[in-house]
Amino acid sequence: MQFNTNKAIYLQIADLFCENILLKKWKENERIPSVREIAVDLEVNPNTALRSFLLLEEKEIIYNKRGVGYFVSEGGYNKTLALKEEFFINNDLPELMKTLNLLSLTIADLEKLSKGSKKF
Repeated sequence: MQFNTNKAIYLQIADLFCENILLKKWKENERIPSVREIAVDLEVNPNTALRSFLLLEEKEIIYNKRGVGYFVSEGGYNKTLALKEEFFINNDLPELMKTLNLLSLTIADLEKLSKGSKKF
């Protein structure tokens, strides 16, 4: 994983977890990789990885079974979806709309671009 210098690493790891949940690579009530496994795979300090786990546990997206490991919570998919949607609406969308406005692009232009058309 390539980390972005503009965002804390533990938040980027949490984003990766959310992506895995939304893509249904990690399903509700299934065990997810351990803190140690994530730290080794992503080549980060275990404390950094743990911060990601604790953040998502606080959001009730994952839970810990002591001595067994972490699992995706019942309803974890919907909680992840709501969390990512809220972040998009409050952070990414305003920046996107500002950029579209600056470039004099419309939502229709954006739809065409997303379908692979380079012409407006």
